[in-house]
Amino acid sequence: MRQSIRSLLLALLLLLSACATLSPPEPTSTPAPQGAATFDLTSPAFGPGESIPAQYTCDGQDISPPLEWSEPPDGTQSLALIADDPDAPGRTWVHWVLYNIPPETRSLPEALAVDAELPPGSQHGQNSSRRAGYSGPCPPSGTHRYFFKLYALSTVLDLSDGATKEQLLEAMKGRILAQAELMGEYSRQ
Repeated sequence: MRQSIRSLLLALLLLLSACATLSPPEPTSTPAPQGAATFDLTSPAFGPGESIPAQYTCDGQDISPPLEWSEPPDGTQSLALIADDPDAPGRTWVHWVLYNIPPETRSLPEALAVDAELPPGSQHGQNSSRRAGYSGPCPPSGTHRYFFKLYALSTVLDLSDGATKEQLLEAMKGRILAQAELMGEYSRQ
């Protein structure tokens, strides 16, 4: 009897481990290639893993937070920014898409409006609200994580204004020199 239970448990474990390897989770972004250079993305408004102040959310002014970054690697021709919430119900919610940011740019100001003067050549993409510009955290419940991802690219992208995150990720394939990331959290009371 003990031998049968052990055999059954072993078979069950093997089956579960086989199932786990068949369907890996879908990534929420395009990772930088192995061995790629790194650079840093920060905000004077919140630190890594800290709470995003309410003024940058739907509970406040819903303005974009200020962002700053270090020198991207040599060969960088443009930068791209994606801010999203992988904890949103049903799918990752995209809060901000910017691309073709000039490589000499080192920051984005607080409250960057859609009609504001972007660094020359920069383009707004489309967020999950189907509009250009920043759309702040607004979780329906619980604490959500918000990832601000900045990519150093080896080219200026041939994309029209209003590209989606998916279109941007596709255009960036094979062109990512480095990636910087800042994660903040927000919870509604």
